[in-house]
Order: sequence, then structure tokens, then C-alpha cells
Amino acid sequence: MCDVCVMGTLLQGCSIYDKADLDKMSATPGDAFRANADSDNGGRSDSAEKNDGKANDEEKNAENAGENTEDLTKLRDYSAISTKKYSWYIVRDKNHGMSGCDNSFPLDQYDAYYVDRTCAEKGEKVMYLTFDCGYENGNTPAILDALKKHQAPAVFFVVGNFIKDNPDLIRRILADDHIIGNHTMTHPDLPQISSMDAFQKELQDVEELYTSLTGEAMTKFYRPPRGIYSTENLSMAKELGYSTFFWSLAYVDWIQDQQPTKEAAFDKLLKRIHPGAVVLLHSTSSTNAQILDELLTKWEEMGYHFAPLSELAEKI
Repeated sequence: MCDVCVMGTLLQGCSIYDKADLDKMSATPGDAFRANADSDNGGRSDSAEKNDGKANDEEKNAENAGENTEDLTKLRDYSAISTKKYSWYIVRDKNHGMSGCDNSFPLDQYDAYYVDRTCAEKGEKVMYLTFDCGYENGNTPAILDALKKHQAPAVFFVVGNFIKDNPDLIRRILADDHIIGNHTMTHPDLPQISSMDAFQKELQDVEELYTSLTGEAMTKFYRPPRGIYSTENLSMAKELGYSTFFWSLAYVDWIQDQQPTKEAAFDKLLKRIHPGAVVLLHSTSSTNAQILDELLTKWEEMGYHFAPLSELAEKI
């Protein structure tokens, strides 16, 4: 669920939302989601695509029942690795426990993560802030102000045009000791990319823009557009030296003409926070810009502190 999604057709995305959110979104431009009872999961709005999603889920369950967990990342022949499309989803715990996720295969064998399991299991109230940045509409400066006030580090996952269009903002993000992560050059449906050369170009083009602007090498943190991925993509990202980061907490914040109220945002983000959470917010959200200072205060009052995603990367 990225900001650039709202400018395109409805695509299958991640799933972290309440049923009421899914119903509201079903006829709305943007990412739509595959509904899944009490798990905040969702699907595309087109009815045929929804049926396809259900069939794919049933097929996935059958296939994964006996899936081989061999470390496929050791293979150089990517045609031998599954190109099956997955959409990231999590199953929310109602008592501030760690969110569950798609356990079809072990993410960590691909250097892919969505939560700090150590903190979650120990109940340590550490959280990691991340922002997806498809374009800039004037809300990022207020977000940076709030982060600076609370000394809260964050990763901003950017697409190529964000770097090209906002060099001063990139410089400010870095000056404030945040990290720029890679969200691909063109925000494509990556499972449709089966060659290493094409996949590498999506990441390398962003790296080159970043290095050209900053003179530094880019931190190799990667987030798949819309949370859509395949084991082939994860294998390629790992071989290119990237760690892939999904998320364990988010809400519907990117639809520009349907921004959540302050009350609705707090209701979701305060109830769903948990130890070890990797939080996904969108930098284009006017609601996020307006509430972030107060939201960070409320999380701090709940006993949480903010750690850099690099700290999680070092643990794993």
C-alpha cells in the first residue's frame, strides 16, 4: 500500500485492516484487500480478481502443506525458484501481542522480516517506525518535525521519483539521522519480473540516484511495492545484499480524499501497537502529519521507545 498505488488500478495488497475498512475501500481507487475474518486481511476490488485470490489462497494452503524449506537463495538459476505471487498479510492480536503473519515459508532464510521477535516474545516495548514515500504532497516536513521532537528514528522507503523530485527533503531526512530505504524505481508488480537483470535494475536505479545526490552508498533495506512478493524476488534481493522489511502494524492512511479522522487513527494505532512492532505509515497522509507528535507521545506514555531499524537488522 504505497502512495503511488492511488494513481493506478486496484492491485492486491497487504492486509492489516478491519472489515469496516475493507468494505469502505472496496469501491475506492488505491490498494484493495483480501478479506479474512478477524485477521485484517484483504483482496482486490474487482470481483473476478477476488475469486482468483480465493482460489490462489486455497492452492497456497495445499501447496505449502508439504513445502520444502531448502535454502533456495543458494541457487543461481532463478527459474528454479517459485514465482508464485504472495500478498503480505498479518493477523492482528487484540491484546497488544505480536501480530501473526503468512507462515508459508520461513522469511528469515531470505533475510526478510516484519517484527522484532525477541522484543515481542520478551514483552520489551521497542518499536520501529517506517514510512512509505511514493511522492511528496507537503506532509513530510511536519512528520520530520515530530520525529525530531521525540528523537524517534525512522526509515523512509522511497521510489525513484521521490529522490529526483525532492533532493532537499532527502538531505533533511538524512541530516535528521533517518535512513532512506529502497522501494524500487518504478513501483512495479515485482513477481511479474523473473529476470535478475530486470529486478536488479529496479533497485540499482534508486541506488544510483541516491549516491548521485548524497555521495554515499544507500543502506540496503528494501520494501516490496504494495507488499506483493515472490520467493524468487526475496531470493534476488538477498543476493543483492538487501534485507527485506515488511510490517506488523499499519492502517488505511494513504487514500487522499478519505483521510481518517484523528480519533479513527488513534483507535487503530494505539490498540494495535505491540512490543517489537515494525510500523508502516505513509508520508502523504495529512492525518499522520497532524497527529504524529501526539501519537508518539501516547506511545511513549504506554511505555514504548523508538529504535532504528538498523538495530533490528543487526539482531538478525
